[in-house]
Amino acid sequence: MRVVFCGTPQFAVPSLERLYAEAFDIPLVVTQPDRPSGRGMEMTASPVKQAATYMELPITQPEKIKNNQYFRDRLRKLQPDAIVVVGYGRIIPPWMLALPPAGNINVHASLLPKYRGAAPIQWAIASGETVTGVTTMLLNEGLDTGDIFLQKEIPIAPDDTAVTLAPRLAGIGADLLVATLRGLENATLRPTPQDNSRATLAPILKKEDGLINFSRPAAVIYNRLRGFQPWPGAYINFRGKNLKIASAQPTELYATLSPGELLASGDRLFVGCGNDTSLELLELQPEGKKIISARDFLSGYRLQPGERLG
Repeated sequence: MRVVFCGTPQFAVPSLERLYAEAFDIPLVVTQPDRPSGRGMEMTASPVKQAATYMELPITQPEKIKNNQYFRDRLRKLQPDAIVVVGYGRIIPPWMLALPPAGNINVHASLLPKYRGAAPIQWAIASGETVTGVTTMLLNEGLDTGDIFLQKEIPIAPDDTAVTLAPRLAGIGADLLVATLRGLENATLRPTPQDNSRATLAPILKKEDGLINFSRPAAVIYNRLRGFQPWPGAYINFRGKNLKIASAQPTELYATLSPGELLASGDRLFVGCGNDTSLELLELQPEGKKIISARDFLSGYRLQPGERLG
């Protein structure tokens, strides 16, 4: 098959690598323009661009695609059998959806119709799910509402974060993508509609999603901390400055603490949460400083009796 690949983040790289290894004809890789990154704000190529460059594949980086006539004409001349979209970061316009005979095939990191949207991995963990997976589907004009081709389910480990789970899902997505394209190529695969009554949303993350509300139970806070890695993380105000909770774990100790109340016990640090629960804070990052252990935090800040977070 002749496949145009649209993708940007690291999550998309295994899919591109698998298509290349399986000798699909890839006449063009479409990715986001280079963006400033890091402390020096140097222009940095997307992970997909870096991978495509290594493979010596043709690359284009349009700023916009909806009304981009040059881009539209270029795709039309390529006559792809399918367009693959994996975390590209742009809404695919109707003209592009209608262009290839096999349609626009998307790899989505959830078991659709659950967790439609930009951050399915993060919200699945933050919501306390113990199972997730990957779906390949036919893109349409809705938000992840297209018909489903294939799905595969995997467990979410109790200590998984969005950082540790994403690579596993990306590898599974690459396998499902190849199987989907082969099925379409051989006319052995038919899409099935989603059950919209079971849909849930996974909207793009905002900074305020990381703000900890200690009136929530410890398990809920812990899940959000795991899900919102590396950004926006989990943070709170302490002594007038931002304090990031880098790692923590629910504990049955000191369940009588009120929400947000801190308690030092030797080198260990605990905080009260809702419903008579508590968290042990393991690593913290004071504003403008490096991540430190609870022991070093207690040594440097010397808690006052009854001191609180938030």
